[in-house]
Amino acid sequence: MTSRPLRPVRTDRRTTAPRAAAPLGTRLPLVAAAVVAAGLTAACGPASQPAGSAAPSTAGQSVEAALPSASESASASASAEASPSASASPSASATPSRAASAPASPARTSAKPTRTSAAPEPARIPGPGYDSSADAQKQIEAALRAAKADGRAVLLDFGANWCGNCKAADKVFAQPQTAGILGASYHLVKIDIGGNSSANSALLRKYSPSGGTYTMPVLVVVSSSGTVRTDTHVTGNPSLTADGINSFLRKWAS
Repeated sequence: MTSRPLRPVRTDRRTTAPRAAAPLGTRLPLVAAAVVAAGLTAACGPASQPAGSAAPSTAGQSVEAALPSASESASASASAEASPSASASPSASATPSRAASAPASPARTSAKPTRTSAAPEPARIPGPGYDSSADAQKQIEAALRAAKADGRAVLLDFGANWCGNCKAADKVFAQPQTAGILGASYHLVKIDIGGNSSANSALLRKYSPSGGTYTMPVLVVVSSSGTVRTDTHVTGNPSLTADGINSFLRKWAS
């Protein structure tokens, strides 16, 4: 095997300072090793890279490709800060979600209570008989004022304490059903015309002006405005029973 002279090592690619010369004692083994390496190179063929230059490492290349240089990182960071696309999208940040912007529906606490008008207190019903000493005019005026206030009608009962039909009517007025109709729909005024009271006789003629002979009791229904609605002196008395008087009272109630 012929030996080939060693190729001079190129120093222009080295970036580091040359090593200090080895002592003479260690330089000879290095020369012998170089001679052996040169022989192996000649037997295996020329190297693809010049002697003295190391082939770049594949792993080193991949790391360098994955990691940008410091200057590239700095420029990328600066461009990211300057670019408006790096910040959050204005449409996403400025536009609130529909669920957040929608006003909350007020909770239903409770259903509104139904308004119910309380029934007025029943009107006072005078007892049986007729008070000859009472001021009938004032009683009628008071009943008409009350009728204007509550919308009831006024029932004038002209009679006498000695009248049998008047006593029969009083018994019906005292029955619960009839008393309920009277209290709910009428203000009852009982006027004595069996004595010698000219004032009460004048009231009878005022509300029942047809004259002639009166059959007691004379029942006159007057509206809250003072208008006579019916007069039994003209129409005749109803049957003085519960059915007859109740039917009469219901018919003429306001």
